[in-house]
Amino acid sequence: MTTDAPSPFARLPAGPCYAVIFSSQRNAEDAAGYEATAGRMVALAAQQPGFLGVESARGADGFGITVSYWASEEAIAAWRRHAEHTLAREQGRTRWYEAFQLRVARVERAYGSAAPEES
Repeated sequence: MTTDAPSPFARLPAGPCYAVIFSSQRNAEDAAGYEATAGRMVALAAQQPGFLGVESARGADGFGITVSYWASEEAIAAWRRHAEHTLAREQGRTRWYEAFQLRVARVERAYGSAAPEES
């Protein structure tokens, strides 16, 4: 069956890559601008050299996990220095997140029960 909807799975290379795992608990107080900023960050990250993909989920309780995949640690560092991303991180700390954790991991291999669909 073919669908026009994008796959929720990031397509990763056969070789190693890096995952930035961002776990967060949203606060219930200041939601203004959050969805637009989150969408903009995904679109902007996708334009950065070394970006491989993203997977994200958020529960009704406000807890979410976003995993972005990158070709190298240098690509991750460049994304962290991006001016618009820096501003969004500051807004997250002061307006949107009650708490968050960020982890960077090397992905040695990736596999699953079905290959992500080609787009």
